[in-house]
This record gives sequence, structure tokens and C-alpha cells, in this order.
Amino acid sequence: MRITSIEIRDQRYDLPEGVGSDATHTTPQYAYAVCCLKTDSRLTGTGLAFTLGAGTDLVCKAIEYLSGPLKGREIEELMSVFGQEYRRMADSPSLRWLGPHKGVIHLALAAIVNACYDLWAKSRGVPLWQLLLDLTPEQLVDTLDLSYLEEVLTKKQAIGLLEEHFSSRESRGCVLKTGYKGYDTSVGWFNYSDEKIVENTKKAMDNGFNALKLKVGSDDPARDLRRAGLIRNTAGQEATIMVDANQKWNLPQALDICGRLGEINPFWIEEPTHPDDVIAHQAIAKAIAPFKVATGEHIPNKVIFKNFLQTGAMDFCQVDAVRVGGISEFLTISLLSRKMGVPVVPHVGDMGQIHQHLVIFNHIGIGHEHLFLEHIPHLRQYFVNPAQISGGYYQIPQVPGSSSDLKE
Repeated sequence: MRITSIEIRDQRYDLPEGVGSDATHTTPQYAYAVCCLKTDSRLTGTGLAFTLGAGTDLVCKAIEYLSGPLKGREIEELMSVFGQEYRRMADSPSLRWLGPHKGVIHLALAAIVNACYDLWAKSRGVPLWQLLLDLTPEQLVDTLDLSYLEEVLTKKQAIGLLEEHFSSRESRGCVLKTGYKGYDTSVGWFNYSDEKIVENTKKAMDNGFNALKLKVGSDDPARDLRRAGLIRNTAGQEATIMVDANQKWNLPQALDICGRLGEINPFWIEEPTHPDDVIAHQAIAKAIAPFKVATGEHIPNKVIFKNFLQTGAMDFCQVDAVRVGGISEFLTISLLSRKMGVPVVPHVGDMGQIHQHLVIFNHIGIGHEHLFLEHIPHLRQYFVNPAQISGGYYQIPQVPGSSSDLKE
């Protein structure tokens, strides 16, 4: 099966008032830069990079620049050495200057990489999670680029991690019957009224969710504290509550407000300051312990994730396969996090479509803890095979591919 042409689409979706809002991104438009790998068969590989509307055209243009050499490639041959191909694209000499390994260029790489894995799974007639589990440790690691990680994760160590957890896979296979637990972010968007978040909390609990997230980062911290208290009182002490500042605070503000948010016993405090500031995250993590710091939504690549993990600056790794360089880099960071003992709980910029596959593999294949996966339902009507939620659990996808195909 050969790639014959590449179609690129700029897909943007307006949201109802208040939906998707946080302290930094107050009026978002959800959008995808879409890479479609057409083949000499009826199958098309679809890859997504998530954006907030404006600038999606720039990502689409970068996809055009990066993807050209894939034309004519046979999918099995391509994926058998995909780690090498990934590095070639990531280190494209002139385009690398625009990153390296971050920003518009890296988002474009994510869309291309995700399309390759989607086509590979479709060509074998299996969902992505099954494809990944079917690969031998050596075959899976051959799809990864471990450069710049050599002092903490060699190829031999990555293969060893996978082999170490191979014999115990059956004990974790029960997730294929129960589904993968979700948590609800849509209860507490930043621009929702107090009444709305109380109403949404009750609905979420009725729908089987007992883990919920609230957006914080108000100019007046009293608003955050009041709203956090409303969710805690509505959901009860047994519920798991997370709060997310979306990078709003500087370090002194974060240290002050995170301390006060401890009153509601948060499971984690997410993106408390600038996403590039490793040392500030380290300071916050030390200061607010035993409360935890979650971050990774805007960390662009494996090297910066390595630094966060090395310094103890994150307690939960929120790597996103449509933010870093696609599924290949996501799996690399998952292995790195497993080696360093940090759970992976992905950020879900793609409405859970891709990540539902990846967390299944992380749990069964690598031994990551089955915690939960973020659920945001606002674009599900645009997908051919939207993620299915029942009783607060993601149901295991069965359709071949990565569940990324969008309706025309």
C-alpha cells in the first residue's frame, strides 16, 4: 500500500458561548490542521494537530513542506524504520531553524506522524491500540527517535521496559472489558457562571464521572476559591477534583494561590505558571507538596519533558500527541515517564479520539497506572467514529485506525 498523494485541510469549529474558555484562552475556536495520506487503495490515513483557530493555515502550510517526501512510500516499509524517518522530518535543515522541535513546525509534524500511524493501523485492519500491542518491543522502539535522551533512556533500555511488562499484560487486560475511566473537564470552563458549574457538576456525577476539573486563574483569586468550593461541596469529599490555571500565574502568585487552593484537597494543580519554566514548576512542586503538579499540555518536545522529569517539576505528565511530534514522540515520552516513575495522564486537545488508544497501550503495554483520561465532548459530532463514553468510562474503540476521521 503506497502513499500516492497528500491532502491538507484547515477545519475550524465555532463553540457555544463559554465553552472551552480558560484564564488564558478566553474566546477559543477549536480547530484542526488535518493531514490526509491518500493511497493506491481505498484507505486514507488521517492525522490531526489541534489549534485554536487563527494560525491553523500556517500549520497546514508547514504540513505541505514536511510531508512531500512521503509520496510513493509503502506503509509497512515506512513504519519499519519510522524512527529514522521521524528524525529526518524533525531535523529538516531549513525548517528546523523555525523550531527546533516546537511551534508551528512541530504541530505540522504531529499531524503527519499521526496520519502515518492511522494509515498503518487501517492497513492491518486493527484499531491503533491493538496495532501498538501487536508490535514486538523491538518493532515499536524502531518507530521512535530517542536522540537527546541517551543519558536517561537508551534504545536497549526502552526495549527492556517493554519486555519487562510483557509477561504481565494479561493482568492489565481487564481494561478492555471495563473501558478506560474518564474525567470531565467541561463542568468548569472559565467563563461559566457559578450556577452553571454547580448544574454541570451534578450532571457529570449523574453520568458516572467522579473526577472533575475546574478552570482557575481569575484576576481575583477569591473567585477561584469560591468556585472551587462550590464544586467540592456539590460533588462531595469523595470526588476527585483538579484545578487548571492554564499558565496564568507568575511564580509568587502561584505559590500564594496554590497554597490557598489546598483547602479543597485538589488531586492536582495544572499548569500553574509558564510552561517553559522548569525551575518555577520545581519550586511550586516542592512548596505545595503533598499536593501535586500536573503539566505538559504546552511542553513541546521530549527534551523539555526530560528536564521536567529530571528535576521533579511534574507529578503527572500531560503529554499530548497533537502538541508534541505525534504518536511517535508521545510513546517516547511515555516510556521516559515510566522509567522515571511519573504517571502519564494526557491532555486531550483532540477530544480523546487519539488518546483513548494511547492510554490503553500505556497501561497494558508499559504498565502505566490506569488513572483516567480527560473527556471533552464538544466536537464529537464532527467525527466519523467519535469516542464513546458510558458510565464515565471510555469504551474500547474497535474500528481500524486512530478514530481521527472527520466527516466531510
